[in-house]
Amino acid sequence: MSLLRFLNVQGIAGIAASVALALLLLMQKSETRHWKRSSARFEQLYSNEHSAFAQTVANYRAAADSARAADQANLTRVAAEQRAIDERTSNDFEARLAAARSLAQRLRRQSAGSAADSRAGEATPVPRLPAPADGAAETSGKDGLPQPDALIATEQAIQLDELIKWVRQQHAVRVDDMSGEPPSGRGAQAPLRPAIQP
Repeated sequence: MSLLRFLNVQGIAGIAASVALALLLLMQKSETRHWKRSSARFEQLYSNEHSAFAQTVANYRAAADSARAADQANLTRVAAEQRAIDERTSNDFEARLAAARSLAQRLRRQSAGSAADSRAGEATPVPRLPAPADGAAETSGKDGLPQPDALIATEQAIQLDELIKWVRQQHAVRVDDMSGEPPSGRGAQAPLRPAIQP
């Protein structure tokens, strides 16, 4: 109290103002610390979000690159499988045609040889009937077709059979994954029966 006696109104006002300023300064320091901490936290959140975004972009780019590489590998695999099927089918087709033509040639020679043998046993020639006006009828083979027609029918049957096999094999090539297993439900059918039989 004795100290207050020496102070006048102006001194008391100065002390009150000093205390108020000190309180305001403490409040400002506290507020500054709070905003510094908030700023650091927001900066950390921004940095985390920015790095997460950059990581997401990198992941998407890596996934797109991986998908492109997988698509290219799948395209290469499918093209190789299709080329192998084309080559195999072409080779099988040529081999079957050659075998059918060889068989037809052999049957033609046997037929000509047996006709010559049957004529060799005849003592005197017998007059033949004149040929029909529309041309000579060819002898029919075992299946009822003349030999040239039987060969054409056999070639067409082989061609159709190989085409069916080719379509089935091409359809069985998986283009959507690397498994290479054909979808279920595709049973093998018996090949077409050629007209020329040994």
